[in-house]
Amino acid sequence: MTGAPASAAGGTGRPAPGGKLGAAAVNQASLWNIANILTMVRLVLVPGFVLLLLQDGGYDPAWRAWAWAAFAVAMITDIFDGHLARTYNLVTDFGKIADPIADKAIMAAGLICLSALGDLPWWVTGIILLRELGITLMRFWVIRHGVIPASRGGKMKTLAQGTAVGMYVLALTGPLATLRFWVMAVAVVLTVVTGLAYVRQAVVLRRKGLAAERADQAARMAAEAAALARATAAEPAPASALVDEGPEAAEGRGGPEDVHDPDRFAGRAEVEPGR
Repeated sequence: MTGAPASAAGGTGRPAPGGKLGAAAVNQASLWNIANILTMVRLVLVPGFVLLLLQDGGYDPAWRAWAWAAFAVAMITDIFDGHLARTYNLVTDFGKIADPIADKAIMAAGLICLSALGDLPWWVTGIILLRELGITLMRFWVIRHGVIPASRGGKMKTLAQGTAVGMYVLALTGPLATLRFWVMAVAVVLTVVTGLAYVRQAVVLRRKGLAAERADQAARMAAEAAALARATAAEPAPASALVDEGPEAAEGRGGPEDVHDPDRFAGRAEVEPGR
């Protein structure tokens, strides 16, 4: 029973707020915070963005403008949900899992749709998606040794990718179409450079983690060996080594057997008168 007695709860017999029911209510409330709601909105926007972008074959400027609006809202919520979670202590396990999924889902949807429409080369989409998937798997690879923090280059890469994809979603022509090509080129370069930097950080972090584990194991083994040596030195000698020495040793010392041996005393008595 986790509830308080009736006398402790004002005679009502209801569970105390600190019981399991109260804890469950607090956990449920923490899930529905503003940061998680923004993340859920971004997840819902992914299929809506795809439908808007592919309407009428994917080449209608009006529908693409609506798709750009959905993409822009998704990218803005990505900025605010993380900031709100860290500022107001709204970090939850759901947010830790759902936030990176939502980020990669909206970006992957945009890249794949643009490549399928022929607006973006598939090799660009492949480089970006392989980098994102590889870094995610690598984070899980080293997670027991530590967490790789987001770098300034990684944030610049996300900004460049979002700007470039947004410009490609819009039906731009003329100089703006040329500008979006260079923005995407910068995004690809940052994607590769920051990916290599993350790989280096992961390798260093794993090496340090393995070295620390080996040092801890060696320290434990040394402590166990020292404790065993102290325990062995403190043990008394076995009683059998002090008592059970055999009849020969007892005869040589002249032990209690001499007192109770009448023949030995009789021989001494016969010699006495002649001396």
